[in-house]
Amino acid sequence: MQKRILLCLAHMSGNEMKYIEEAFADNWVVPLGPNVNGFEKDLEEFMSGGLPTDAPADAKKVVALSSGTAAVHLALIACGVGPGDEVMVQSFTFCASSNPVRYLGATPVFVDSEPQSWNMDPDLLDRAIADRIAVTGRKPKAIIPVALYGMPYRIDRIMEVAAKYDIPVIEDAAEGFGSSFAGRRLGMFGRFGVLSFNGNKMITTSGGGALVCPSAEEGKHILWLATQARESYPYYQHETIGYNYRMSNICAGIGRGQMTVLDEHIAHHRHVQELYCELLGDVEGVEMHRNPWPEADSNFWLCTLTLAPGLHVKGEERAYAQVVTGAVGGAAGVTHAAATAQTDCQPNRNVEAMRMALDEANVEARPLWKPMHRQPVYRDCPAYVNGVSENLFKVGLCLPAGPFVTDDDVRYIADVIKNSIVK
Repeated sequence: MQKRILLCLAHMSGNEMKYIEEAFADNWVVPLGPNVNGFEKDLEEFMSGGLPTDAPADAKKVVALSSGTAAVHLALIACGVGPGDEVMVQSFTFCASSNPVRYLGATPVFVDSEPQSWNMDPDLLDRAIADRIAVTGRKPKAIIPVALYGMPYRIDRIMEVAAKYDIPVIEDAAEGFGSSFAGRRLGMFGRFGVLSFNGNKMITTSGGGALVCPSAEEGKHILWLATQARESYPYYQHETIGYNYRMSNICAGIGRGQMTVLDEHIAHHRHVQELYCELLGDVEGVEMHRNPWPEADSNFWLCTLTLAPGLHVKGEERAYAQVVTGAVGGAAGVTHAAATAQTDCQPNRNVEAMRMALDEANVEARPLWKPMHRQPVYRDCPAYVNGVSENLFKVGLCLPAGPFVTDDDVRYIADVIKNSIVK
């Protein structure tokens, strides 16, 4: 039986047990300890390694946390976001970029994408901020661009817009760990940078994330918030609401082992991308998404393609014929039953037919993220759209790219795609 080829699943390096065993031997089975400190230092060294030679190498502090979502949440708090505020958020993303805005009683204002990178459109962002100031009399409190599938956003232009209005940038580089723009790591440009080490990311701590902070002092403040904001008394005194967001010493031990194979993982993902491009490059109606500019260097966390609307795929008549049952979304799946088989915004039938064909061939593939401005939970939020993300959502598909995906797997996947197209 053909093995199940998963989208992206990090694998162990063999070094993780060393750090985990040390944690148990020293009884550091808590949300702090030597592994947490060591993992943060490893991350700081990796992130600063992409800095230009004239940039200060010690300017940033990394705080390891329980998830990337927690990192977004704490960054928003540090930027002063609260009830009644607005935050500019990329619409084409996973909900973890915008949900924390709601946690704080604030409103996400969604900004559509530019067609090259599929990420936040800087010109549309500029116009949207000007309009929000005109409408509300106040400027937004933060800007959150997202490195969709690892692809760098146009951070030079986004930072120009942010400087124009004096608004802090929170880079959501959860999917872009190891990606860079003009030789500098994503997550190092804005006031804060968000990283994720979920089980399907470039490296994993089983679950976890980190926040890249602008200084040691800011990192100390984030750490205080992440450990329930306890005051320095011999008893528990709390004068600010805090959170239980610190990474455990065990998870950090996994992360330290994973850091030893990070460069290998990134190289593998980029190799898989190149092989997909080679095998599918001459298939009419199929287009792989590639680095759009010379400055962009994606980690290709996931490899993505688009299918031309006029391309026909075998099995289109079965697309959306019945409600999906069972778990959806891999290890972090959900089983909440949908009310209907279709919604008013969904991928084209040929895209769903291709996903189904790959699924029947034991290949996990998924549609692109559904834009947040088309999500029912955000229907009442302001949105500045140009049609790019909705059009991409209708035609796009994510292909496997993880460390367990071999060259033979990529050839197999490419053959399934080719054979599923109606000649």
